[in-house]
Amino acid sequence: MADLFDTTAAPPQGPRPLADRLRPRKLSEVIGQAHVLSSDGPLGAMLAAKSLSSVIFWGPPGVGKTTIARLLADETDMAFVQISAIFTGVPDLRKVFEQAKIRRQNGQGTLLFVDEIHRFNKAQQDGFLPYMEDGTILLVGATTENPSFELNAALLSRSQVIVLERLTLTDLELLAQRAERELGRALPLKGEAREALLEMADGDGRALLNLIEQVAAWSLTESLTRDALATRLMRRAAKYDKAGEEHYNLISALHKSIRGSDPDAALYWFARMLEGGEDPRFLARRLTRMAVEDIGLADPQAQAICLDSWQTYERLGSPEGELALAQAVVYLALAPKSNGVYTAYKAARASARDTGSHPPPKHILNAPTKLMKEIGYGAGYAYDHDAEDGFSGQTYFPDGMKRPVYYLPPERGFERELKKRIDYFAKLRAKRQGN
Repeated sequence: MADLFDTTAAPPQGPRPLADRLRPRKLSEVIGQAHVLSSDGPLGAMLAAKSLSSVIFWGPPGVGKTTIARLLADETDMAFVQISAIFTGVPDLRKVFEQAKIRRQNGQGTLLFVDEIHRFNKAQQDGFLPYMEDGTILLVGATTENPSFELNAALLSRSQVIVLERLTLTDLELLAQRAERELGRALPLKGEAREALLEMADGDGRALLNLIEQVAAWSLTESLTRDALATRLMRRAAKYDKAGEEHYNLISALHKSIRGSDPDAALYWFARMLEGGEDPRFLARRLTRMAVEDIGLADPQAQAICLDSWQTYERLGSPEGELALAQAVVYLALAPKSNGVYTAYKAARASARDTGSHPPPKHILNAPTKLMKEIGYGAGYAYDHDAEDGFSGQTYFPDGMKRPVYYLPPERGFERELKKRIDYFAKLRAKRQGN
């Protein structure tokens, strides 16, 4: 596949695209990824030690995965072979491995770059292992998906995962300046329009160069403003995959922003998901979950707010109903937080698994038949409404089980009142039981 920084492309037959003309010829020319390429970075250290191992590049599009792989081959005098998992089948892989064997016999190594490596199935991924182990190939894989979920453990154990980051605005500005030097003129953009152009690229160097090439092709007599640029260029669609890692990253960001009581951050991530095409019903369901997990009884109204906003959305639909969900986002972010019931529930479930065969004490069992009464069902049960203060203080746990304490409400929100009630009943229970 073509790459922004490909250095070994076939000789061009016509005008060369800007991205092709700006491809780095050595690693020092790569913009961004200093955390990887610097002398104390993982690749810098490998090259300094002249001991390059198989790696998996994980990062978004347009950050130089293919570029760096090509330049690594140049740095190590290895043959560079590039395949794409989208277009490569088992017969193609066999040919690649056979050719690599021949090179190895002739004293040259092969750096095999596999783009979209996560698209290979388990059997195909396993096929790389023997050739990695005997040194026939040095594998450099590239993926935009989380390797932990998409790649086999055996392949990961034989490779080092290196995270490549989206280009910063500073990186993109450097790339824009390099493009202007190549074009021989400055872009006809005012300051705010130039900033908007960098933002449109969304961390993707290839996308930026494509945008710059469009701008450079316009016949303009004066510099464009931000608004004028926006009418000529379409903003890139937000990076969002409802079935991929970005989906889980953004819902995690929303959840943690709400838990951290930051309404502005919560609204931002909520909006990011909507802009990416997320189903508002999914967000409504997750907001309700956040209400019961992270707010709970510290503000019992939070759950009702979520359900009401959900119902409002169902009646209004998009986009009007999304405002109701946004109100729920703000309410949850500003509500007092407590996971007291959530923690208690998990502790109770754990106890239930450990003591699941213990029967209830006989005094709280119903006795609808004579036989059941004769064997003690219901014997000694104290009807709480007949007791002083409406509280008998009896034990309701299985016989012989030490009384646990699951629910420990914090002194926040409504749970301050609930804590007072717990303390009250605990003292009364001790009194009734003679402790």
